Amino acid sequence: MGWIITIILGGLAGWIAEKIMGADHGLLTNIILGIVGAAVLNFILSVLFGAYEPSNWIAYLIVAIIGACGLIAAWRAVKS
Repeated sequence: MGWIITIILGGLAGWIAEKIMGADHGLLTNIILGIVGAAVLNFILSVLFGAYEPSNWIAYLIVAIIGACGLIAAWRAVKS
């Protein structure tokens, strides 16, 4: 995906993950969580399932939301 779409979808995924997890972050943190969450989960899925590649933006968004939720949960586990 292009960088602009990646940033937009990352921000949206981070915001949705923030609402799901009941966290309170800013816009930049949401974008970072969404992009990093998507990258981490895409890497994990590609290792587990071989040649996994999201085929459209909806699949990328879902993976990014799940990845961002995982990062928020991991951060909470480390903090407490």
